[in-house]
Amino acid sequence: MSAKIKITFTKSAIGYSQKQKDTVQSLGFSKLNQSVVKDDNPVIRGMIHKVKHLVRVEAVSETE
Repeated sequence: MSAKIKITFTKSAIGYSQKQKDTVQSLGFSKLNQSVVKDDNPVIRGMIHKVKHLVRVEAVSETE
């Protein structure tokens, strides 16, 4: 099984570029303080890096 990461949308994208807003939406967020669990892969890591000032990332254990 692949590793999972939990991403939480912690800061609004208002005032940031459209590309960053699109990245937040592509990660699956529609509301502030929403969390999603994604596979830990280079594509997702790249998206997180682009909006790292707007999200919080946590590792998810296999039992959760």
